[in-house]
Amino acid sequence: MLNLRNVSIKYGSLTAIHDVSIIVNEGDIVVLLGANGAGKSTTFRAISGLNKPFGGDILFEGKSIEKISPDQIVQLGIVQCAEGRKLFSDMTVYENLMMGGYVHRKKKVQIKQSLKHVYELFPILYEKRNDPAGSLSGGQQQMLAIGRAFMSKPKLMMLDEPSVGLAPLIVERMFEVIQQINKEGTTILLAEQNANAALKIADKGYVFENGSIVLEGTSQELFSNDRVRKAYIGA
Repeated sequence: MLNLRNVSIKYGSLTAIHDVSIIVNEGDIVVLLGANGAGKSTTFRAISGLNKPFGGDILFEGKSIEKISPDQIVQLGIVQCAEGRKLFSDMTVYENLMMGGYVHRKKKVQIKQSLKHVYELFPILYEKRNDPAGSLSGGQQQMLAIGRAFMSKPKLMMLDEPSVGLAPLIVERMFEVIQQINKEGTTILLAEQNANAALKIADKGYVFENGSIVLEGTSQELFSNDRVRKAYIGA
């Protein structure tokens, strides 16, 4: 479904990611592991069309997307749930969700069905649908960010550090919902530092260090890898 072939990206003279190759098969959950600044978010921005590679290519469903605009990439079915949530804090929960569905604004029935499903996934969002997004707790804001991304009916959803700053019980619930969204047909690309939680639901993963991929394998292979355990799981 998604294929990054030897992608390299620069910020000025600094090479942020170098020669990165990633394959995401349809229906999979794939996790990118790594510390802050390792290159995960830059990779996401490249896939979203926000950073243009100076080397390599990015293919989605067999076609290069490297030269098309971010809004066209969303219309193709790739949606990013950015780190830090990036909500419209003064707008209500409902209004934020409707912004997520804007790309399908002419499909009124679909929008209504998507909204109903988001409320089923996250009942608290229905309870707080008329509240400003900025008034929600951190966990609720993350639920809203995922719900807003889901409103665009993505084929591929990219989630950037969804567990950051959240209590363990909220993280567990979040990952259950991510798994459910995946089982319903959405392919997931997940950037995480929480290797323990991410590898439990992922099919495979890639480990980033200093802008390069240093390890890749199935979730079981990475979970049992001493280097991964010491660096990201604490065992």
